[in-house]
Amino acid sequence: MSARRVEPALRDPELIAPALRAAMAEWLAGLRALQGASERTIEAYGADVTGFLAFMARHLGGRGGIGMLAAIGVSDMRAWMAHERGRGLSPRSLARALSAVKTFTRWLAEREGFDATPILMARSPRFKAKLPRPLSEPDAVRVIETVGEQARDGWQRARDVAVVTLLYGCGLRISEALALTGADAPLGEMLRIVGKGGKERLVPVIPAAREAVAAYVAVCPYALAPEEPLFRGARGGALSPAIVQKAMQRARMQLGLPATATPHALRHSFATHLLAAGGDLRAIQELLGHASLSTTQAYTAVDAVRLMEVYEATHPRASG
Repeated sequence: MSARRVEPALRDPELIAPALRAAMAEWLAGLRALQGASERTIEAYGADVTGFLAFMARHLGGRGGIGMLAAIGVSDMRAWMAHERGRGLSPRSLARALSAVKTFTRWLAEREGFDATPILMARSPRFKAKLPRPLSEPDAVRVIETVGEQARDGWQRARDVAVVTLLYGCGLRISEALALTGADAPLGEMLRIVGKGGKERLVPVIPAAREAVAAYVAVCPYALAPEEPLFRGARGGALSPAIVQKAMQRARMQLGLPATATPHALRHSFATHLLAAGGDLRAIQELLGHASLSTTQAYTAVDAVRLMEVYEATHPRASG
């Protein structure tokens, strides 16, 4: 079954008054500077809000200024959401767009003093949340071993093994692993990580991760100055996430694993395996750097699904 085609959104900035465009630019700059949002998030939020404002300007028959937001009613919000669904946007993507619109509108309403209730009260479409897709413990180990066997220069193999071992052994995001500097080596028993929104957390470092990083540092041909990236590309610059993703892709193809076996799946695996071993949910939340416990609770659903799979495969009465 082919995926539903999504028609391009109307994102003509000329439909939006300069004052509103300037306000949106200031809001996005604040997200970047004060909340540490990634460039990918900034780009997605900007596109979502621009599409909403351009639609409303055309829908309400005028050039969209700040006053336009105060004039938007419940029926206008329904018209926008129907338009978005009509062009093929999924409930999940529409929920993300609505969240961006609400965040921007709330920020602007507080500054300008207008009532934004119809926008802020709009109901997000329901959708089934995707569960994390972790690897099994044996598969996670096999992936790391396979990355280490791939035909590349010895120091690059050591580097890739060190990175994927950090993802699985410490539950790091790939951006967090690649943000480490020479000052972090050699790794100690604890690692201070700066995650999303500039939030700091302390992560225990397992011996396997310390050993993998030490093995990489010992053979890396570049001087790893304290203020420079720890993980280097072939020419000595900062290692690109795409290189790690390609290493994982080659490993999963060699092992016959699904496309969900990505670098981020190793972080999911870290959390799921800790939970299965009796880890405390709030402790895992701290280790992962999740702002909300509800995000971490998704792993309890994964554990329940795996438990039912084992039950159905092994219980003598499960098959009736």
